[in-house]
Amino acid sequence: MAKYLAQIIVMGAQVVGRAFARALRQEFAASQAAARARGRSGQQSAAASSISGMSLQEAQQILNISTLSPEEIQKNYDHLFKVNDKAVGGSFYLQSKVVRAKERLDEELNIQTQEQKQPPPQDTETK
Repeated sequence: MAKYLAQIIVMGAQVVGRAFARALRQEFAASQAAARARGRSGQQSAAASSISGMSLQEAQQILNISTLSPEEIQKNYDHLFKVNDKAVGGSFYLQSKVVRAKERLDEELNIQTQEQKQPPPQDTETK
């Protein structure tokens, strides 16, 4: 009886192990495909996140914006910077987070502007 129980456990572990390995391969492939889809602008955005220490999503949450509109960014930045001024009882820490968020969003706007200015790659292959 113990022999059969051990065989069942081993077979179950093998099945679960194969399924786990397959799921990892699929996740890795999906991750690679997403990275290729993001392309160069995704790499620049990731680099900007790394340099500033703040992700694009975090910066958008701090300034409470949903779209990258320069006017909305500036308006929300001005308001949050004023209300977090230490002279009016605000927090220097929060004020610095607001400044960093604006810097990160400005960098993202620059990346998008550069991307729009570049011509699409030309197909040099003749048919």
